[in-house]
Amino acid sequence: MNLRSKLRLFFSCLLFAVIFGCTQHPQDKTAQLAPKYSLYILAKDGSNYLIETSSLATGTLSPENDGVAIDADQISRADLVKDGYYYDLDERTGQFAKYTINNKKLKQIAAITLKNFSIENFEWFGSDTLLLTGLNHIKDSEVVYNLITTTNMKVVKAGKMDIPKPQGIFNNISVGVVERRNNQLFVGYTYHQLLSPSSYHTSDTVYLSTLKYPEMKAEKLTKDTRSTYPGGINTIQPYSFNDEQGNYYVMTCPGIALGNRPELPTALMRIQRGEQQIDQNYFFDLSGSIIQNHAYGIWYVGHNYAIVRSERKDLYKDLNDHYETAHFSYYLIDVLNRKVIERLKLPLDRGTRKNCIIVEGDVVYIAINSKTEGNYIWQYHLKTKVLQKGLQLNGSTDYILRID
Repeated sequence: MNLRSKLRLFFSCLLFAVIFGCTQHPQDKTAQLAPKYSLYILAKDGSNYLIETSSLATGTLSPENDGVAIDADQISRADLVKDGYYYDLDERTGQFAKYTINNKKLKQIAAITLKNFSIENFEWFGSDTLLLTGLNHIKDSEVVYNLITTTNMKVVKAGKMDIPKPQGIFNNISVGVVERRNNQLFVGYTYHQLLSPSSYHTSDTVYLSTLKYPEMKAEKLTKDTRSTYPGGINTIQPYSFNDEQGNYYVMTCPGIALGNRPELPTALMRIQRGEQQIDQNYFFDLSGSIIQNHAYGIWYVGHNYAIVRSERKDLYKDLNDHYETAHFSYYLIDVLNRKVIERLKLPLDRGTRKNCIIVEGDVVYIAINSKTEGNYIWQYHLKTKVLQKGLQLNGSTDYILRID
């Protein structure tokens, strides 16, 4: 079992739920229109639901009344959502399937088998070409890939990436960054030493390989020891982005929920447009800023600004209550000038890693799970800095694990 699978299993074991009665609320009229958004809901009894809606700004929905109950092995919180379709890999069977929702039922459109493969990272090339990067289940230390056309669900090309295998004390690898630049591919990763099913040690180094695409052959390797664990499993949460000038930013994740090297800082690193290596003149130490904590997840909102989701180490005891305890805050940052602008005045959020932000123009939608103020999609208006509640998720909703 690779590190990704161990982390996923570990966090799944932390979840608990109690069944409560629920009250049905009338659905907002706008939700009767064609759905534009999808929400992945974890209910209080451990059930999983997908809800499709036309609006995140108003209304009230509940998973039991407005959602589609799903099997988490069919569609997990790590699913890929694009153009009305859901894609997910069942690691038990190796089946990578394409689904849609029709008449409040989940329908499988097509499926292919990806043998001995676990997804670490994904990237879309155009509308229907998908690059899945991950690990070979058998050897657990080989970085492999599948290039898929999703229109007809065919594997165009598959094989190994020219990435050095773990050596010495390290026996595992995590791929957190995959970014295409014309005929080149940036792959960011780090190495781990698995000590037990729930314990591991991470290298103190960020590795960046430049591969020739589509041959997947190495052209350049750079290293950086200012932080570790570049990016993360981006099917669950984003950790990188491009700005308007084509500069590429990557968040490192040394916190206990990913890199497990809390003595190193969560930071932003940059690859400048036209370059192939990490910019040694740029380093945004988020842990050393007024945030004073590790962070997981970053969402670019435009014009050199981004939002990061930061843990509060003064509010949780250890990894055992990291998921359930409300302790996550959101900060607006200036990535160009390396400044923290403000902490958004939102309720403290729950859930270690979530895909919980959508940016549309000057409005940022943020999914918050609060035991005191409820489960809402909040609206943050970038121009006015106004925060207001939008769509409410009630009934059996426990976590809004992702919005797409």
